[in-house]
Amino acid sequence: MNMRTDAAISDRSPGDPASGRESLTLRIGGMAGPHCPPAIKQAILAVAGVNSASVNLKTGTANIDYDPSRVKIADLLRAIRSSGYSVGTAMTRIPVKNMHCSSCVIRVELALKMTPGVVSARASLGPNAVDIEYQPERADFREFRKSIESAGYRVAEPKYEPTDETLDPAEAANEQEYRSLMRRFWLAAVISVPVMALSYPDLIPGLREWMPMGSDTRRVVWALLGVLSLPVLLWSGSQFFVGMWDALKHRAANMHTLIAIGITAAFLYSVVAVAWPGIFPKMALAEVFWDVTDVVVALVVLGLALEIKAKGRTSQAIKKLIGLQAKTARVVREGKEIDLPVEEVLVSDTVIVRPGEKIPVDGKVSAGSSAIDESMITGESMPVEKQAGDEVIGGTLNKTGSFRFTATKVGKDTALASIIRMVKDAQGSKAPIQRVVDTVSGYFVPAVMIVAILAAVAWYDFGPEPRLIYATVILVTTLIIACPCALGLATPTSLTVGIGKGAENGILIRSGDALQAAEKLDAIILDKTGTITRGEPALTDVVVTPGHEESAVLRFTASLERGSEHPLASAIVKGAEARRIELVEAEGFAAIPGHGVSGRVDGHDVLFGNAKLMRDRNVPADALQPQWERLANEGKTPMYVAVDGQAAGLIAVADTVKPDSRAAIEILKGLGIEVVMLTGDNERTGRAIAREVGIDRVLAEVLPDDKAHEVHKLQLEGKSVGMVGDGVNDAPALAQADVGFAIGTGTDVAIEASDVTLIRGSLMGVVTAIEISRATMRNVRQNLVGAFGYNALGIPVATGVLYPFIGLLLSPLIAAAAMAFSSVTVVTNANRLRFFQPRRTGS
Repeated sequence: MNMRTDAAISDRSPGDPASGRESLTLRIGGMAGPHCPPAIKQAILAVAGVNSASVNLKTGTANIDYDPSRVKIADLLRAIRSSGYSVGTAMTRIPVKNMHCSSCVIRVELALKMTPGVVSARASLGPNAVDIEYQPERADFREFRKSIESAGYRVAEPKYEPTDETLDPAEAANEQEYRSLMRRFWLAAVISVPVMALSYPDLIPGLREWMPMGSDTRRVVWALLGVLSLPVLLWSGSQFFVGMWDALKHRAANMHTLIAIGITAAFLYSVVAVAWPGIFPKMALAEVFWDVTDVVVALVVLGLALEIKAKGRTSQAIKKLIGLQAKTARVVREGKEIDLPVEEVLVSDTVIVRPGEKIPVDGKVSAGSSAIDESMITGESMPVEKQAGDEVIGGTLNKTGSFRFTATKVGKDTALASIIRMVKDAQGSKAPIQRVVDTVSGYFVPAVMIVAILAAVAWYDFGPEPRLIYATVILVTTLIIACPCALGLATPTSLTVGIGKGAENGILIRSGDALQAAEKLDAIILDKTGTITRGEPALTDVVVTPGHEESAVLRFTASLERGSEHPLASAIVKGAEARRIELVEAEGFAAIPGHGVSGRVDGHDVLFGNAKLMRDRNVPADALQPQWERLANEGKTPMYVAVDGQAAGLIAVADTVKPDSRAAIEILKGLGIEVVMLTGDNERTGRAIAREVGIDRVLAEVLPDDKAHEVHKLQLEGKSVGMVGDGVNDAPALAQADVGFAIGTGTDVAIEASDVTLIRGSLMGVVTAIEISRATMRNVRQNLVGAFGYNALGIPVATGVLYPFIGLLLSPLIAAAAMAFSSVTVVTNANRLRFFQPRRTGS
């Protein structure tokens, strides 16, 4: 059975036993909430031979990496079912060779859908691969191969191992095909030069006298040209005949059919003109079209080669991510420092990183400190300070200091490997608009053949003399100018670039559906904590009464709070330390439940807590009430400080707003999107934060279990709703939304309930994701308009509809050039997305 297999990060060919690792995706039934994925993951990992597993609540799937020599599919199914969940279908991706147009896509899909056990199949010209959903007990890779081959295509199996330049079987196969096509092109191009010159001797001085019209010399030379053109027809153009025959075996037609019929018609007409010129009324009519055969083959083959090369550029983002991977790691083993290939690093190894080196795997700093450039993963341009206890991400760059860290994730489990896997899966998915295009394209080739035949018959019956030549030219030109390739490439190439561009900016878009849906969003719900705000309290204000100093009051309070385990205590202590205030040990520390704390600091009695504590201890604090009200109205939590029985001031803490939240919200509103804040806080606190960031609509006092209901209520208003949360208690709401955006930080990139994961903890990521979505779908529409417009204009012109009005009749050579470069134009336009630049805040 073939599953997508991984060695370190690069994929191997399907069913490659040498890899020792295979990947399987299973649909899981019965997942009712965020507690389910961990339970399923634990059950899967309990199977001996399973390397890693992840469970996606949003899609209801489990991705499993395992050793096929130790694990049977039945073992995995049994483990999941024994944990109380059902298993539906499995999914895999297979690279397919020689898919060039939408009719190819449809034929591959139909062949696989007729395979017993296959539930669905989605082929795409972007990665030149097909995603198959199937029942694992009834189907396997051998059956898939047979079905693909029965449709006239081949499973891509490269003759050499993928490298940094050729990342996976599909891309390696494309590289091989590119080289083969270029060899075929050069043969056709070299032969085309003398064939074109000698096919039109009347236009070249000197040849006209040597080859006069009607002479035996001209006839012999033309016969030799036919022999010279045979290698072009039979070798350079062989893929057209093979493709046509494979399609005809299944009563179908494709791009190869159009080209093969066109060049064959030109070649056979030329054979008749040379061998039996007497059948024509006049000798002058016996012209040859060897040049049409040779030049058309050369141009179309060149166009296919350039198309493959241009499509390769659409995956530049994946290549950049692959290039981030370090090749070696310096590891401490048995007290010695040794350099190892990164594949040999184990979990719990101690890894040493020096300035200027890449961090080889994910881990946690154990000693030392440094500034790390994480821009290649998170999109954050400023280096991030790391010290003991902080997480580091494999593939990022150490800038300044040396440090040691303990490896926590290696190989396929690293954040970088997860990102690459998610991006590649997304690039192979289809947007809804592509399914419509595929349906239309299924009728395209037969329609073109009918139009070409009708046009040729019309010209033969009603056209001017020489009718046969005109009819032949019309038939060949109409067949050749039609380009189903451009239609098939219009959407997947743009999706590939757009999703890759997102990855470059720390945005992981899971599918084409999510990318298209994000364009249509007209409302965004932002969970306050951890999304708009930092998600942890911080010291914000110190207010003192006359006769007291801020530093002294804060020193008393922070010294006292060092003994407390309350979350707000840590914020006060950190705030004091940040202001370089030296703290001392408190004596007689006592926590007063529901009220505050008390103790002695430097010989002074200190009380810190709420107003009730002040009243119980007879501390007059009425003078501080206006300040308390002001701070509370700002969404902060103010608390009283009393020293030696006298009110000394107020200290306020709050979950502070992220620096770029307001700017991001203003941009979202400028994009025509309604921004709604959702919070479990009370109305006053929620409104205070909303005012600070410029949000008008607030949903306050919402319990975690009710968040999905609030999303649904907004959808009932007819809005397309996006939800932005931290991926933990927001999972049901993220799943309910039309597009779920999960805020991730550091190595937390596998947030399972979202459609889009933002690796940076910034709302600017939402802005960038929506802008990428809009730019990509705009690019898709440009491609579709160009592809449909090209065919809608080119085919009528090729049939000669303009000839009666302006005398324009298209040459088959021009038709071949237009057809060859129409696909290249579509792919080139898609590649313009690579120059997209996201908005940046001033920070």
